[in-house]
Amino acid sequence: MPKPLDPRCPIARTLNVIGERWTLLILRDFVLHGPRRFQDLQDSLVGISPNTLSARLKTLEDSGVIRRRFYEQHPPRAEYVLTEKGEALRPITRALKEWGELYVPRKPSK
Repeated sequence: MPKPLDPRCPIARTLNVIGERWTLLILRDFVLHGPRRFQDLQDSLVGISPNTLSARLKTLEDSGVIRRRFYEQHPPRAEYVLTEKGEALRPITRALKEWGELYVPRKPSK
């Protein structure tokens, strides 16, 4: 596990939560689609391993960005939803999308 970034810097503290590979794409899915099950995320994020997805979800849950909500008890089935703290990341994901559209052009498909 990487060493946490400088806790005195608010940007570094933010990156400690959302700065790992895949995390912003996981957040993108919550912003675009709302509550997600593990399998929904696994299907959407081509190339992510189940272990990596589990680790990123745990970090987001431990940080209060998402929470697990059970929608069926027998057998237990859960989905993840953004918390108020997670909802506050919507403008950031929107800004990243807009920046990418403006400054990172799509490569032509072959």
